[in-house]
Parts: sequence; structure tokens; C-alpha cells
Amino acid sequence: MKLPFDVPVIDTEPKVVKNRFGGGSCTLTPEAVAVYDTIIGAEQFGDWDTVQKGLAWFTKHYPSEYMVLLD
Repeated sequence: MKLPFDVPVIDTEPKVVKNRFGGGSCTLTPEAVAVYDTIIGAEQFGDWDTVQKGLAWFTKHYPSEYMVLLD
């Protein structure tokens, strides 16, 4: 699966990620964790193009996880 932007994938195993606001959680693949972390970081810096690319990728490849973590 092609990632929405060039981002290092650091994790080697799936990881549980918690929603920053609601407390829901999901287990994500290492690639999805890298994209999720990039989205959160891009929000902090106001890089809305990267945020939108990441969100579009999540809705396509991980729709259930998107609803829990990013919606």
C-alpha cells in the first residue's frame, strides 16, 4: 500500500493508538502509525496539505480506525 507522503516507518509491530480526545483506541499497522503520527504533527504546525492527504489515505485504507482516531 502506497503511503500518502514520504514518512519513515519506525515501528515493526502493530501498536495500540488512543484518541487524544475521546479515549477510544485502535491497533494500527506500523505504516498506519507513521501516517497517524505525521497527521498529528502536521496539525501542530498548520501543515493542512499534509493533514488532508493523511486523512484521505486513512478514510480509504482504515475507515473504521479513522472514525475512532481522527473524526
